[in-house]
Formats: sequence, structure tokens, C-alpha cells
Amino acid sequence: MMNDWKTQVSLYLEKSAKPLIVVLGPTASGKTSFSIELAHYLGNAEVLNADSRQLYRGMDIGTAKVTQEEIQGVPHHLLDVFDPNEEATAGWYKQEASLMIDSLHASGKIPLLVGGSMLYLSTIIDDLSLAPVTDAVLRERITQEYEMDSGLTLYKRLQSLDPDSALVVDYRNQPHLVRAVEICELTGSTKAHAVQSAPSSEILILGVNRPREELVQRINERVIVMFAAGWVDEVRALIAKGYGPENPAMKSHGYKEIMQWIADGESGSLEDLQESIAAKGRQYAKRQMTWWRGDARIHWLP
Repeated sequence: MMNDWKTQVSLYLEKSAKPLIVVLGPTASGKTSFSIELAHYLGNAEVLNADSRQLYRGMDIGTAKVTQEEIQGVPHHLLDVFDPNEEATAGWYKQEASLMIDSLHASGKIPLLVGGSMLYLSTIIDDLSLAPVTDAVLRERITQEYEMDSGLTLYKRLQSLDPDSALVVDYRNQPHLVRAVEICELTGSTKAHAVQSAPSSEILILGVNRPREELVQRINERVIVMFAAGWVDEVRALIAKGYGPENPAMKSHGYKEIMQWIADGESGSLEDLQESIAAKGRQYAKRQMTWWRGDARIHWLP
């Protein structure tokens, strides 16, 4: 069974004129190391990042961005594109990733799309037609509703308007919750109906996962390793450059909590901070698997 994925890949390449291989999975499942192994097996593959947070410069440790040592000579694209005060969007990602895929095909390379950002991946693997642009007045009204009670009432409204979206949106994630409700109000429909997709048959999707208990342990341990590697100092460096909680990238999981801990005078224990971040990582992994559950195209690796 260890080489089963090699058989799947070989059969896929035999019939695909323009191959695109996707490696997805929950946080801390081991996507990066597997993608490097896969790239070496293929010999002419290059990796396209599909993690929305790894698009940002200066955010390496807390996003588990692939290191020069880990890359092992495999070219990587769509890393370190934006400054933390710039906003990355799924629409931008779809355009840039599509251009890069076409460019790699033209040069005889095999693109590997690797990451865990569900919406960003969906723009490519489902050829997602994205939801309508935001309305500033509507966005402000919904944001004010969120701020009344930190999203509790707004989340209940999303559960009523679009139960499926509510399953994968964390009510504490203000941008995602506000946008989900905004889509419902702009279109008078659910996100599934408003955001149409056309699944592609030309893509091989490989899923990397772990048994739940093992994944939980890996998430917990990875947070500890990130702190030991200097995650707090990385956040301090970003603050020193003038980035703050109002910037899009600084709202990212982990960075937001560490920034608040620093702002509070570092009064709480590091152990409590680490556990808080790990808990949110575990919740995110659960939402990722909820998103992909039932997608028959995904070949989950043993």
C-alpha cells in the first residue's frame, strides 16, 4: 500500500495531456513533505502554494511555510507575494494560479497545487465562479451587527440563511462570517447557489490525512515547535514594522493571539497561549475535513 499513490499518479499521467495534481489535507497532516516526495518522483514538477497565509511576506514560522532546506531543489511559486497590510483574495488567487498552471504546462512541467485553504483550492479544482463583489454600505451594516456581540447573533442568522456555510465558518472569524452573510443578502440565496462551480475531470486530487488522535497530537506539537523556532519574535518584528490588528494578514490564526498577548504585556503564560492557538488549529482541521467530506474525487492516502 505504501506505493499505491505512485500507481494512481502513473495511471493518471498516462491519460492526461495537461496534468494538474492537487495535494490537500488538514493542517499539520504532512502535505509539504509528501508534496516534495511526489515532486521528486515526477522529476519535472513544480509546486504552487495554495495556503492563503503563505502568500504573505514575513510570516514564515506561524504559517509553516516551506523552508529552503525542505524545498530540496523543487521550485515553488505563489509564496511571499503580499505585505501583511495588503489583502489577498480568492479572486486574485484564481487568476494568478491559473496563469501559472498554463505557464508550467507550456514549459512541459507538471503543476502541483499544494495547501489547505479550502476556498482557494476550490477556485481551481471546481473552476469556481466567485461571489459578487462587496457592497460597502451593506458590509458596514453587517460588520456593526457582528460587533454588537462578537458575532453570536450574526452567526445564528447565517445558520438560518445558509446552514451549510455555517458548518464551516467559525463565528469568531469576523471577515469570513461577515462575508458569508453578505453573500446571502446580495444574492438572496445560499453560497452554494450563488457561487457556482464546474468540477474538472482533468485533475488528480490526493488527500493527506491522519487518524484523529494522531492529527491532534501533531497540531499540538507543531505549535510548541513554532514557539521554540521564534514565532513570538516573528510577530514582534511585524509589529516593529508597523503592522497591527487592522491589517488583513495579522488577523491570521496564531498571529492575532500572539499580538494580543504582547499588547497585554505578556501577562499570561506561554503554555496557555500555546494551548489556545493549538485549540483553534484543531477546530480549523475539523472544518477543513467537513469541507472536503463527500468529495469522491479525493484519493485519501493510507
